[in-house]
Amino acid sequence: MSKLGNLGARLHRGEISYDFVGKRKIWYGVSILITITAIVGLAVRGLNMGIEFQGGAVFTTPTKMSTSVAKAEEYANDASGHQAVVQKLGNGSLRIQIAGIDTGQSDRIKQELAKDLNLDPEKLAADLVGPSWGEQIANKAWEGLAIFMVLVVIYLAIAFEWRMAIAALVALIHDITITTGIYALVGFEVTPGTVIGLLTILGYSLYDTVVVFDSLKEQTKDITKQTRWTYSDIANRSINGTLVRSINTTVVALLPVAGLLFIGGGFLGAGTLNDISLSLFVGLAAGAYSSIFIATPLVADLKEREPAMKALTKRVLAKRAQAGSDEEVVEARTAGADTDDDAAPAVVGPRNQPSSRGRGRGRPSGKRR
Repeated sequence: MSKLGNLGARLHRGEISYDFVGKRKIWYGVSILITITAIVGLAVRGLNMGIEFQGGAVFTTPTKMSTSVAKAEEYANDASGHQAVVQKLGNGSLRIQIAGIDTGQSDRIKQELAKDLNLDPEKLAADLVGPSWGEQIANKAWEGLAIFMVLVVIYLAIAFEWRMAIAALVALIHDITITTGIYALVGFEVTPGTVIGLLTILGYSLYDTVVVFDSLKEQTKDITKQTRWTYSDIANRSINGTLVRSINTTVVALLPVAGLLFIGGGFLGAGTLNDISLSLFVGLAAGAYSSIFIATPLVADLKEREPAMKALTKRVLAKRAQAGSDEEVVEARTAGADTDDDAAPAVVGPRNQPSSRGRGRGRPSGKRR
């Protein structure tokens, strides 16, 4: 068995464990710090909304253009007076996006761009995107997100309990906030692909959370009938038991996404992959973190507030304290017995028996006549 497989088996059996729940205040603090950073990024820089949301024009050149991306971006900025986004497509053509222009401006910009690029205006394809269409996409995205959240809460409340539903909802909001904050800080363009990526990572995050919750639900059946473990103890065992599985699932999902982001978007320059790959990469990592460090510890916090769980915790702690006292008494008695044995003299032969050397003193030697 591999080292990772052996580690997973030992974690599952409870032979070794890490106290995730006991150190939950540290994880809460880290999440709050990251979330505040993301919110500040959103407030200061804002999201770089794509042309699909703002409206504008998209110009596509013929294949095998000799003009560089930087030069084409300079031409587009001068012709439109707006910040243009230029991407080189796989077939060698250039895709020029200019947001915030209408039909009249589009025709004029097309003529100037064709002249600067030494092209026939008829060969420069132009597509106009109205702002109302982008607004409809944004509204549909928010509606889909709201419906998804409501369905998640209803499902978890029925399948598990309302505390787990609240914890899962907090974890999902945590993942969305961090992902959108990273988009604001990095400055990547937000497109419909980004929205698809966000909805996808919510599913991955929810999957990891439900796996831990299912293990927790199974192990906490009739929990009040025993006095060995508290709810937090069992929650921690559930996290450790599914830890390797969550790590393996996340790594396997992150590898192809990392290929899209760093190789496809970064090394090969396929900028059209950046929008969906960044949301998937950040969201998958944040989802794995929240399912381990946020959702389950939060459930433990909520459950420990119940009167029955408070009473269970008191009984468990009292039993552990009593067990500790008994062990100390046994150790003290054992130590005392060892000390008495060391102090006692060694006795050889029966006590109070006279020595053989004194026998026959004062008697004449020889046989008695």
